[in-house]
Amino acid sequence: MPNFVITPKVDDTQEFIEISNDFADPLDLVREAISNAFDAKATKIKICFDVVKQYGESVLQIAIEDNGGGMDRDGLQAFFDLGNSLRRDDPAAIGKKGHGTKVYFNSSRIAVTTTANGNTLNAVMQDPFRKLFDRQIPTVDVSTANTPDVPSGTKILIFGYNNNRRELFTHARLKDHIMWFTKFGSFEREIGIKSLADVTIELTGLDREQPETLCFGHHFPPDSHGIEKLFGEYLVDAPKYYCKKVIKEGHLANFPETKYQAIFAIEGNKVKQDNNPMLRRHGYTPPDGAYTVQDRYGLWLCKDFIPVQRANDWIGTRGTEYTRFHGFFNCQEFRLTANRGSVNNTPAEIMKDVQHEIESIYSEISDSTEWKDMDWLESQAEAFRTTDKERKDFLWRKQKLNQSNITTYKGHLLVQPTHESGVYGILLKLCTINSAIFPFDIVDYNTHTGIDVIVRPDRSAPIHLSKLYYVELKYILSRELNHSFDNTHSIVCWDTVVKHGDSITDINNETRMMRIVAAAGKGDYTKYFLDNPSKPHKIEVYVLKDFLKEKYNIEFRPRTEEETV
Repeated sequence: MPNFVITPKVDDTQEFIEISNDFADPLDLVREAISNAFDAKATKIKICFDVVKQYGESVLQIAIEDNGGGMDRDGLQAFFDLGNSLRRDDPAAIGKKGHGTKVYFNSSRIAVTTTANGNTLNAVMQDPFRKLFDRQIPTVDVSTANTPDVPSGTKILIFGYNNNRRELFTHARLKDHIMWFTKFGSFEREIGIKSLADVTIELTGLDREQPETLCFGHHFPPDSHGIEKLFGEYLVDAPKYYCKKVIKEGHLANFPETKYQAIFAIEGNKVKQDNNPMLRRHGYTPPDGAYTVQDRYGLWLCKDFIPVQRANDWIGTRGTEYTRFHGFFNCQEFRLTANRGSVNNTPAEIMKDVQHEIESIYSEISDSTEWKDMDWLESQAEAFRTTDKERKDFLWRKQKLNQSNITTYKGHLLVQPTHESGVYGILLKLCTINSAIFPFDIVDYNTHTGIDVIVRPDRSAPIHLSKLYYVELKYILSRELNHSFDNTHSIVCWDTVVKHGDSITDINNETRMMRIVAAAGKGDYTKYFLDNPSKPHKIEVYVLKDFLKEKYNIEFRPRTEEETV
């Protein structure tokens, strides 16, 4: 077989398909349209989403218009070409790969009207998406006209984009995307770059009848002044209202020719919420497409001042500390993937320098007055919160105290229990007042899982010679016991829902039957026993509500006016 030469070829249609589908977020169309308008030196941009009728069907129509320099024949060719960019050698240009406008190909029709230097070109591409999947390169029909009185600019109409799905193109979603993820939402005004300050966008989402005029630049809340005043005004919520911006510019250590610009706004959650209507929060119904602070905030890596991906793992040491930040780090040496979704094409040496710079800035901020101010506010708020909670708890306790029933026994005040720990309290007090009131002596107690006490039945014998048992304490006795019947001497509860003949099960699944024996006469009391005929020991249940009244004539009553506090 003779030698031969292979010349690599490109599968044109497949590449068009891949690139047009490579933009995972349908809203990327807006980013690319705005970038092209800026590259065309536009100062006014109009973006309108609408639904029109075509052959009886509702079709999504996107209109993008700008007053930039327009396109000549070469520019229009590059607009529709893949990988052809006339701005590749322009350091100020955003679009240099010739990929961005291919997102428009995910549609049923593209119509472009563009005027440059008094010449107007009208271009129409029919069924680009369908033709690509039929393995055809879609063609563009272009008509020309000499229009010396028509100002320069471009208008693009895109029909049936994204398979005509329209749920993402509400006004609030579009505005949020523009202000966060396009050149129009750049933070460059914050670092003193004013060249684009007068650019405006007229935006109309699908759910809005009239356009809204947007002003250039990402919006940051104003810095707060005077942390003592902030705390005095908002008290426990003061950290949520704190805001301070830290702006940094510099060069990478090992690439001193490479500049960066960064802004780190340290913001409390309330500041974020007041500044961003898309944030979810309690008691507020946000627009469709809303997100949490964790979903959006932190530190974004940017190129052309357009956020590309977050780098939250480079800032903070406590997991969610990044949520304090509303930050952006811009570097023109980031190399982006074809869909501008990642900076992962950037050489590792540059990324390492960027990470080191960001970590250094974070370290400086965390040692700064701004950070200490936030920490001080949080510590003061926590102290106030703790003190305020204690005050409220104390008032609640006094209210509960006044609502509780009481009685006296041998000159001692007793409070009717309202929970398990109250049963322990009254049991201890009764045993102290009258050691013979119960046929056992308490030697230890435990509150690890519920409350129980260890007792000895005979007070006269030394502890080391005594057999020890549990006495289980319950506020209301139910049909399950978290001890073994074998080690249980008796049960003390305020009341019981277990009736005569009902069964109770212990942790060993042993079952005993409740037996209730009426009092024999005066001085006796109703007796409750847990009985198992095969076991010699019957477990007595002391139902204090009945036991104290019948045996010792102790009845509880509401407090009088003189007894409240």
